[in-house]
Amino acid sequence: MFAFSVCLMSPASAQQIACHCSGIGPERNLRMSRPHRSSNNKGRHFMNQRKHVRRAAAVACSLLGAMAAAPAARGDTTLPALVVSAAAIPPGLGIETERLPYSVQRMSAAERREAGGDITEVMARRLTGVNTNEIAGNAFLNDVSFHGFRASPTLGTAQGLSVYLDGVRINEAFGDVVNWDLLPQAALDDTLLVAGSNPLYGLNTLGGTLAFTTKSGRTHPGLSAELSAGSHGRRQLDLAHGAQHDNGLHSFIAATLFEEDGWRDHSGGSLANLFAKLGGRQGTTSWELSLLHGTSRLHGNGLLPSYRQQDGAQQSGLYESDRAAAYTYPDRTRNRLTQAGLNLRHAPDDATELALTAYLRHSRRDSVNGDVSNTYSDYVERCAAGFNADGSAREPQSCPYDRDSAGALHPASLNMAATRQRSAGASLNLTRYLERHQLLLGAAVDASLMRYSQTQQDGWFGTDRGVIADPQSDVEQEAAVTGRSTALGLYASDTWQASRQTALTGSARLNRVEVSNTIAGQAQERFIYTSFNPALGAVHAVSDAVALFANLGQSNRVPTVIELGCADPQHPCRLPVGLQSDPYLKQVVSRTAEAGVRLHSGRRDTLTLSVFRSVNRDDILFLTSGTQGYFANFERTQRQGVDISATARLGTVDAFAGYSFLDATYDARGVLFYGERSVPVAPGTRIAGLPRHTFKAGANWHATPRLTVGGSMLALSSVVTQGNEDGLHTDWNVRGYALFNASFSYKSEGRWELFGGVSNLFDRRYETYGALAVDLFPGGRLAQPHAGTDGADLARFVAPGSPRTVSIGVRYRM
Repeated sequence: MFAFSVCLMSPASAQQIACHCSGIGPERNLRMSRPHRSSNNKGRHFMNQRKHVRRAAAVACSLLGAMAAAPAARGDTTLPALVVSAAAIPPGLGIETERLPYSVQRMSAAERREAGGDITEVMARRLTGVNTNEIAGNAFLNDVSFHGFRASPTLGTAQGLSVYLDGVRINEAFGDVVNWDLLPQAALDDTLLVAGSNPLYGLNTLGGTLAFTTKSGRTHPGLSAELSAGSHGRRQLDLAHGAQHDNGLHSFIAATLFEEDGWRDHSGGSLANLFAKLGGRQGTTSWELSLLHGTSRLHGNGLLPSYRQQDGAQQSGLYESDRAAAYTYPDRTRNRLTQAGLNLRHAPDDATELALTAYLRHSRRDSVNGDVSNTYSDYVERCAAGFNADGSAREPQSCPYDRDSAGALHPASLNMAATRQRSAGASLNLTRYLERHQLLLGAAVDASLMRYSQTQQDGWFGTDRGVIADPQSDVEQEAAVTGRSTALGLYASDTWQASRQTALTGSARLNRVEVSNTIAGQAQERFIYTSFNPALGAVHAVSDAVALFANLGQSNRVPTVIELGCADPQHPCRLPVGLQSDPYLKQVVSRTAEAGVRLHSGRRDTLTLSVFRSVNRDDILFLTSGTQGYFANFERTQRQGVDISATARLGTVDAFAGYSFLDATYDARGVLFYGERSVPVAPGTRIAGLPRHTFKAGANWHATPRLTVGGSMLALSSVVTQGNEDGLHTDWNVRGYALFNASFSYKSEGRWELFGGVSNLFDRRYETYGALAVDLFPGGRLAQPHAGTDGADLARFVAPGSPRTVSIGVRYRM
């Protein structure tokens, strides 16, 4: 847990510069983690890159080599001092952005506002290497991926990004999920995306870190109000006020109200949050105290069946006839969060700084999901052959029902889950500035208590596939668990200015995590994980405009309560519910190597090119078994690729562009289970849901001092459908697509501003994710073998992409 507010340098410093954390080093110097109750986890060397990555990397290496060979002025060349106004890691360790030995992307509040859309949509449009999928059918429930690592609100997703708000880690302890709906959008300032397995960012930093900072009365004084409305019943109100006071205090308060009807059936939602911050500075001591409270009520209708196999022929599904439909409903999630945070800094002298960050978090989640019941799913599968005229099963050896008993089964169930979490933590950092060194020593502790319960009630389906509870059916408890986790971290970093052109950074972190579970009716289980994660990096200034960087780092993620409570293949559970037993899982250890070049000409024109390779050992995957599943370790996966991003100011036009190549594959032999499907994978088998190519670009034309017109585009290549990694169905992958967006803003002579935008300008019909599963509603009607209707067949389910959305609003500033 770290603070991500603006660094305070010595009083002699006139600039606020990006906080820094780094780490890289040769793989042979990295030690793998040593979990209790586990086998030897010693690592192998990284395997040679595959041919298609070699070609992309060769281009990058040629460019790097040419720049390294370029003549450099020997006396006056120093590392460029391009600065970023947001912080990147532990407070107090100030390093110019150009001395960071890894790639960093920054998106300001103004850039986020110009891009338009919700926070996950904006990141997908502006940040290179970032993609989203609408697997839940709601923008606030989107999966966000970066370099093939995900941050998602969905339990069961293989999480791999750490996410921070003002230095507080907001990955929830129960599943490492991230609730995008609870971010205070009206209060957000800068967004930083840091690449790599950086040990200083703590647990779950397998592929990178997202760091959000909030505004204050010192940085954003005045009043702002924004009211907007748009397609599908979207309505949003943002209010913010900041002030600086005579006594050295500053205050800031912001609120957001949001409602929508949703473009899909039964998908309306709402959220509200309030954020307040009070800060001050007395002499060489500064402090900020913040409070966040948020609530939401969201509906995510999930995937729809598209093509299906029936009697050897391919048939269209519900998606083709009505892409706005809900497969089954309700799928409602209610979140609530209260968080308090404190950031305190003190500089006893010009070369020393102490920084303390502390927080308290209390969150709750209540969900209601209407689904086909496990009993009915089993019945449809076992009795697909139907029944004889006398009511007996045609295949009695597999079907234990007759027609009357089958007709009496409840086909639906309401699954209700409740999660309660309390977390607290603190970190203390000591920074010391020496002649050629900047040293950081720190310690952090995070503790969490989680309570989870799940109940189920039998029901029936209405004509529109909505679940109606049977009032004669009892509400039965399916699972109950209490979990605790305590994480301790000790870390250190040293940045050495080896010469005017070269800076070296070494860092390391020792993690010790204890996770305990108490599942109803079972004895408590306790697991302890330890990991030593080192890193080493270097930056070399070829000239004042060109810098080369490289790093190698290691980080880890420990299994969460939900994963340990659902890890027995003999007792699968139904996510997001149903914990049965808690056998041991190994922790995930990730190593990332990255190298690249930064070029800049002034503040507006920049170009960054980087190549990266991440290898995960003992990845944790969720394997399905019918309508249930379990978590399991997979020996090795890898993600490698190339990022190219650029920004430019061309007269009155601000432009940006980014391209990403990603090769995300399994790197060991194994078997993935998807119900009745057993999918063999081998080194080189692509991981589902991740596009290989992504291109994004945009521009804002300042036509007059008052009028700005903008546009952007996002293009992605096809992705592998989950459950079809072996390519059994050659045409069942999710096709690629390109989307175009437009925006405008007009500032009046006074304090008013009119703005608007169109997402998916050409109303492109597209899908963002795919998975193979059994379709129990052929043609939109429930499969009923006892009634002689069509049975269930394997189908490709897809996540429909949002249609054209138009919005317009007014903004007032004072």
